[in-house]
Amino acid sequence: MSSPDSSAPQGIAFTLDGVDDLGFARILNDVMHDAAFGRPLQIQAQEPRTGSAARLTVVFQPEHRQVAVDAMQRLKTILLRHGVQVDSISVPGRDAGNRHE
Repeated sequence: MSSPDSSAPQGIAFTLDGVDDLGFARILNDVMHDAAFGRPLQIQAQEPRTGSAARLTVVFQPEHRQVAVDAMQRLKTILLRHGVQVDSISVPGRDAGNRHE
């Protein structure tokens, strides 16, 4: 039985139901211009598609977990400013499938 690679990148994923293309572009623009999301973090974005909600993931190495958690809080603030209700957040090391509303 193998254990997961403790040095593998992790991600905090936000599912954004109901966000249209324009709203997603505005949110992504804010994120990309905010220093909280700079190195050592990476942002992965999946635009909304028919049948699939928009998704933003803050990707980080395990040693940068606190930086990622701080960025997660900043992302929540940005989303609230845009009037976006977060459908779910998936955080490594916590129960999978947690819903935060």
